[in-house]
Amino acid sequence: QVILVESGGGSVQAGGSLRLSCTASGYTYSRILMGWFLQAPGKMREGVASIASDGRTHYTDSVKGRFTISKDNAKNTIYLQMNALKPDDTAMYYCAADPGIKGLGLPVPLFADWGQGTQVTVSS
Repeated sequence: QVILVESGGGSVQAGGSLRLSCTASGYTYSRILMGWFLQAPGKMREGVASIASDGRTHYTDSVKGRFTISKDNAKNTIYLQMNALKPDDTAMYYCAADPGIKGLGLPVPLFADWGQGTQVTVSS
């Protein structure tokens, strides 16, 4: 079973930056897709960015040019660098992983393992 632990959330003013981290343990898959998701109050969880084992990345349109997903294989950690934050980015951010998803899509129901989430609050 994969265990995911997020960190790095917090409160920031609009235009500011935050870097989220997600450290994974307990998996032995040679190929795994990892992703970042957000869930605002009263809304569905939605994908933000994904990264494959080979380093390919994918972003949803709303964060392209502002967010960057990356990984450090030695630390079993992925990151989400968030710049130019907007109040609409306020949400709980979750890290997820799955070894069976092909491609770079972010279908919420198909990700098997999830972290506990970290809160990001952006004030205007």
